Amino acid sequence: MFSMKINWGTGVVIAFALFISFILFFVFKVQTNSKYDNELVVPEYYKHDALFGAEMTRIQNAQDLVEKPRITNASNGITIIFPEEFIPKEIKGNVSFYRSSNAKLDFSMPISLSKSSLLIPKDKLVDGRWEINMEWQYNGKQYLTKETIYIK
Repeated sequence: MFSMKINWGTGVVIAFALFISFILFFVFKVQTNSKYDNELVVPEYYKHDALFGAEMTRIQNAQDLVEKPRITNASNGITIIFPEEFIPKEIKGNVSFYRSSNAKLDFSMPISLSKSSLLIPKDKLVDGRWEINMEWQYNGKQYLTKETIYIK
């Protein structure tokens, strides 16, 4: 009968080989399975990066406001409330909702107001973390407000 003895050096090599095989299996599985989506958060990342200075100016404009727009999470949805000193019909822009976990859920809607608040119904939002980018302008000045909310 054949009997094989494994010394500690051979055992270490076998353990490393098994560990590397284990890691490679999971790397291959994540790269080939569409369930694990490896997409960029922002498409055309470098083009987006080139416009960073203008974006920072719009963010600073929003920070300089005495009264800022408020984003509240209520049972019927997300409400965006603009300062009362602004004339609602003169506020123009766009609100974008991003899900970093699933780009297919992303959506945008125009800001068109008759009163000082905008409601995004709960049925448009699945539970989880949402990034809200609100780009808007009033009296020729551009603003950008970013916020993260959690829907339950």
